[in-house]
Amino acid sequence: MKIFAAIDVGSYEVGMKIFQLSKKYGVKELDYIRHRVDLGSDSYRTGRISYDHMEELCSILNGFNDIMSSYGVDDYRACGTSAIREAESTDIVLDQIRLRTGLDVRALSNSEQRFLDYKSVALQDVEKFESIIKDGTLFIDIGGGSTQVSLFEEGSLITTLNLPLGILRIRSQLSELEPRRSQYSELLSEIIDNELFSFKKLYLRDRDIRNMVVVDDYLPYVKNRLADKGIERSGMVTTKQYLDFCAMIKQQSVEEVAKAVGIQQENANLLRPSAALIRNFINITGAERLWITGATLSDGIAYDYAERTHIIKSAHDFDSDIIASAENIAARYRITDAREEALLQVSMVVFDSMKKFHGLSKRDRLLLELAARLRDVGRFVSLSVPAESSYSIIMGTEIIGLSHMERAMVASAAFNSFSRDVYYRDFENEEFDKITALRVIKITAILRLGAALAQNPKKKFKKVTASIRDNELDLTIESRTGIVIESGAFSQYSGFFEEVYGLRPVIRHREVSQI
Repeated sequence: MKIFAAIDVGSYEVGMKIFQLSKKYGVKELDYIRHRVDLGSDSYRTGRISYDHMEELCSILNGFNDIMSSYGVDDYRACGTSAIREAESTDIVLDQIRLRTGLDVRALSNSEQRFLDYKSVALQDVEKFESIIKDGTLFIDIGGGSTQVSLFEEGSLITTLNLPLGILRIRSQLSELEPRRSQYSELLSEIIDNELFSFKKLYLRDRDIRNMVVVDDYLPYVKNRLADKGIERSGMVTTKQYLDFCAMIKQQSVEEVAKAVGIQQENANLLRPSAALIRNFINITGAERLWITGATLSDGIAYDYAERTHIIKSAHDFDSDIIASAENIAARYRITDAREEALLQVSMVVFDSMKKFHGLSKRDRLLLELAARLRDVGRFVSLSVPAESSYSIIMGTEIIGLSHMERAMVASAAFNSFSRDVYYRDFENEEFDKITALRVIKITAILRLGAALAQNPKKKFKKVTASIRDNELDLTIESRTGIVIESGAFSQYSGFFEEVYGLRPVIRHREVSQI
């Protein structure tokens, strides 16, 4: 058993949850402490966090240290979200926190943050989550700076994207307009609808959305309010019940909303744009049910830690969600031909056959698979410079579950796999330390072998096998037609692989009658 603390340095609130983690009982929450600190208004407006807010933040975190000591915490994770990562001086802010509190706070990329939120819901109630995403489901994760929207169909992640509709940003826009009370609701809906119009047109055409799963810091108050009216405390409500609640607070002042829901007035200021955002999502999707989860980023941090340390084992395959996201990016750029299949097939077989030689991890295998699936997306933009185009698309497209660094690794491997020459300076990236750069080099060397054998967009391989003997990597390809062109490319691409791994790749062909 471990006592674990999860700290969320958010845009408008700093929270810490204390958990008991054990293989027998799983993840059990012991305490939840939260303080309101409006870091986001500073960061989004000026790109900096003010002196006063830094003082307040460090004072709160030092208080958290005392609480952790009283609980005998064995380990902790502290994460900063958009207010921290969007500050111009992120490194300085994190260094100040470390020096003044002793806490190492990590600034999460948006995709990492949203993945942890998603994990907090999926692992909180696995059976309910798996049941809901079998139908058309929209997963909405509302933050201070933006809102992440993920679409599920038949249990698979179809697409995910980030909308600039965070509740602090919306509130700031409204404050600049200085609306009268009678204008507030109308202007709020207009700001939201301007963004949702494009989303609906691009992603929701002919989609049957029956469910919405919502993660938001203030919705638990709404859940409690609805529970007081006899609604089940699980958080599952009909959208009509939720819309009735929205209609009630729409007519009320901030003071009246705070009193009705049982929250402080400053929090009611954020509840109203949150409620309006969800209402507008309901209107454009026609969803029938709404799951107000009550999950927080701190829950996701704890579940992720428990999973990584093998305290719990997830029944949901999160890697498959990351792969599904990459598959849909590839489909968006029409990369679904036999060339991608061959590249993926060869790359995975080579990786699996070389476990004793490459020293790479299961996570590196995932990054290799993503690079193989996305390598050729740039051909949609340019056939003359596909490597550059692929790199730009991968770096410009969010892949939920990957850090910014991991996305850069995938993009770099895809880009460098187009080259037939050995240039180690191509892997010099200010974001990569030496260990990371070496991982990218090893992934790229395998990807180049796959690229050499994936020349024909119509040619399929029936089977690919690999074995290592006498310092040679023997690749046997079974196909219906010859591989003369592939053999020529293979000899040109294989030099880099040989230098990286000290193994000479040899290709063998076995012709079969049909595939």
